[in-house]
Amino acid sequence: MQIYNTESGSKETFEPRQLPVRFYVCGLTPKNEPHLGHARLFAVNDTVRRYLEYLGYNVTYVQNFTDIDDKIIAAGLREGIPPSQAARRYTESYFRDMDRIGVRRADIFTYVTEFIPQIIAFVSELIEKGHAYEVEGDVFFSVPSFPAYGRLSGRDADAMLAGARIEPDERKHDPRDFALWKSAKPGEPWWESPWGKGRPGWHIECSTMAKETLGEQIDIHGGGADLIFPHHENEIAQTESLTGKVPFVRYWIHTGMLSVPTEEGNGDEEKMAHSGTFVTIRSVLADGSVPAPALRLYLLGQQYRANLVFSEEQLRASVARWRRWEQARMTLLRLIAWAESNASDETAEPGEPEQQLTEQLATAKDEFLAAMDDDFNTSRALSAIDEMVHRANDYANALGGGAASPAVLAALRQALATLEEVTGVLGIALENVEAAGSALSAERVAEIETLIAERDAARKAKNWAEADRIRKTLDEDYHVTIKDTPQGATWNVHD
Repeated sequence: MQIYNTESGSKETFEPRQLPVRFYVCGLTPKNEPHLGHARLFAVNDTVRRYLEYLGYNVTYVQNFTDIDDKIIAAGLREGIPPSQAARRYTESYFRDMDRIGVRRADIFTYVTEFIPQIIAFVSELIEKGHAYEVEGDVFFSVPSFPAYGRLSGRDADAMLAGARIEPDERKHDPRDFALWKSAKPGEPWWESPWGKGRPGWHIECSTMAKETLGEQIDIHGGGADLIFPHHENEIAQTESLTGKVPFVRYWIHTGMLSVPTEEGNGDEEKMAHSGTFVTIRSVLADGSVPAPALRLYLLGQQYRANLVFSEEQLRASVARWRRWEQARMTLLRLIAWAESNASDETAEPGEPEQQLTEQLATAKDEFLAAMDDDFNTSRALSAIDEMVHRANDYANALGGGAASPAVLAALRQALATLEEVTGVLGIALENVEAAGSALSAERVAEIETLIAERDAARKAKNWAEADRIRKTLDEDYHVTIKDTPQGATWNVHD
């Protein structure tokens, strides 16, 4: 398996230091409702984790919450609540929305406010080693003390000065130096420290929490591409300066940005962010027109390193794509039930259609695995699933009625198992659980089944007018579409 490592700028064969695989992802700063940019980031890293586990690796997956930050303080002021309450509110929103799109929960969630003593100890040791200095209650990391600074981003000193989110401060020894500890300002949360009352800087948090949960060196570190500089650059500097062990991270995985077209409509785009234009996960799923699994499919529609421009049209196309997959699964389930109840006593070998389907499924699965082995190329992997669905539908449509041989049943079961296996690797459910929760009542289903049985009787009696009348009633009054197959009539509810 090949993974693109941001630090080397190339694909590298995945070889973890030891098991379990140690995987850290920069998580949410809970200051507002999670948006689609967050959804893409966490769906991608969840997929990476799922695939590693599918390959047989044990994985320890850690994700943090930055639950104290300038922006959380601003959120508290905006809403008239304490910052801690704002952080809790939007942390709950994260879990609500990520659960809906199938993002599995981390093995360990870390919260900055629970690691203050460890952060203070980390900063103190950096001072002792000559990599940091205190000025009037603030502590800064000395960038010149770490000659490898810029290794991840590949920026030279001038580019780092121009591009960094640096707060001008004449007290810094070097303009590139960054805050490890910030002295308390009036009205802000604070903790006691050797340098007075204050709170952690942004960058030191992840270095400390990764070290405390996974050790001094980790295998994979995930995050958005916007974190390469300065956040992840600073993580490397802090951690390697403290431990002396290189590299801190073996594989840096960075997810491309999700952007939105600007309001001017001139073709320009801006990164989706709470500070600008954003679309919340909750709003996209609100009216039920976009099933949660279809949203996840959309978010995985491009290879993770590519930037993605939000498009309503592409989202609708992903919904249609997912519904084809969902319908293929339902068809296979129905045909398996038919084949089980109409089994023949034949013991004949699989016929040409069954052999062909088996070969086609195997080829498509090989293509799926090759795509995922190539730096988790979900775009190609999704195309392989499309091929599976296409071949399964072709086979299903060619089946006749009557008795079903054991070979037919085996082929149907294999198609279903393969489809569920690969979609499960991507975390894309083939059933909309939320819709199932508001499904038709048993009484309503009984009414529909009764009408379908009456229609079947009318067709057998060649009473086509009555059969058409019942079809129209099902369509208009029950929103049910009927499909006649050699194995009997099937139905589904339409919008």
